[in-house]
Amino acid sequence: MERRKKQPKSTPILATSVKPEDVRVAYVAPDPTVPHNSLPYLPPDPNHLESAELNRLLIQTSRQVAELKGSCLRLPDPTLLLNTIILQESKDSSAIENIVTTQDELYQAILTPADTAPHTVKEVLRYREAMYRGLEIMKQKPFVTGQMAISIMQTLRGIDAGYRALPGTKIGNQATGLVVYTPPEPQFLTGLISQWEQFVNNDETYDPLVKLALMHYQFEAIHPFADGNGRTGRILNVLYMIQEGLLTQPVLYISGHIMKSKSDYYRGLQGVTNHADWKTWVAYMLTAIKESAVKGCHFIEQVMALKQQYLEQIRTISQKVPAQDLNELIFSYPYVKVKALVERGLGSRPTATAYLEALAKAGILTKSRYGREYYYINHKLMALLSDED
Repeated sequence: MERRKKQPKSTPILATSVKPEDVRVAYVAPDPTVPHNSLPYLPPDPNHLESAELNRLLIQTSRQVAELKGSCLRLPDPTLLLNTIILQESKDSSAIENIVTTQDELYQAILTPADTAPHTVKEVLRYREAMYRGLEIMKQKPFVTGQMAISIMQTLRGIDAGYRALPGTKIGNQATGLVVYTPPEPQFLTGLISQWEQFVNNDETYDPLVKLALMHYQFEAIHPFADGNGRTGRILNVLYMIQEGLLTQPVLYISGHIMKSKSDYYRGLQGVTNHADWKTWVAYMLTAIKESAVKGCHFIEQVMALKQQYLEQIRTISQKVPAQDLNELIFSYPYVKVKALVERGLGSRPTATAYLEALAKAGILTKSRYGREYYYINHKLMALLSDED
């Protein structure tokens, strides 16, 4: 599979000219109760996406994504915030599927893995593992593929499974109980995913950000797995952005935006299926990416300012305190306990305890007890993570 050339920034919606023979016949909506075995291949009819408004939105979105990429490149250690950001995305993306957990449960489970952790917490933590799994695959072979999707889904669900093998899958409206979509039957999945792969990695018809919107719809419409399609698709989004050089680290996620506009998200998907309304769908996705990029830049600025402030405070406590290492730790893991410092070679248990107690006394951390365990919480970082603005 040849690596396709990157598109320049702020390209028009169409990256190549459209030939008359590319114009398709009028779209016919599928019966929602019948398997959509005739799901059209990508790319869609270019006439469905020609829009001055979309072009303006694409330019704005491209600039914001570039700014976020630049913010990450300016970080002393670009991987510093990865664990925190990916964990927040894990929580938000899982919540879209009604897998809800609290920040406290999540960060406690990271420090103290246990079989007794709630099922929802385990599912969210598997999302984080799935993201890291996708990154590993991307390093070995920088292409978004169906096999990558399978590996991500397997990690998400903690099972050894592939594409759907049984017929009868239907997607319904939870409020009304009505069937709104029936994905293609199992025998069509391999061919559809293969064509999706070719579009994602080889087709140059559209700007990469527009392609992301198209590939996300198509993946959800194919619905290749019995479960985990939405979460897998959202992980693939950010991996695709890395593939295209739009980002160097997986720091942009739209799950928070989707959570706040869930009905618009599903209405957009349905609009493509029923009316080939690609404009509304692409506009929704570009807006989600743009706003998430703005929020990501703001978050990084706030965190780095807080990190510098804390470093200066920690250095005033005592020259014996390993200020730099402690500061890195509490920004990588907002919840820490004595054992975490010991395991990282920052001192014996009594020494590590003294360090954390000093940080708590200085107001840098908040000490809390959960069961028999004491946790030291970077409460200001947690406040930034919980910011819904």
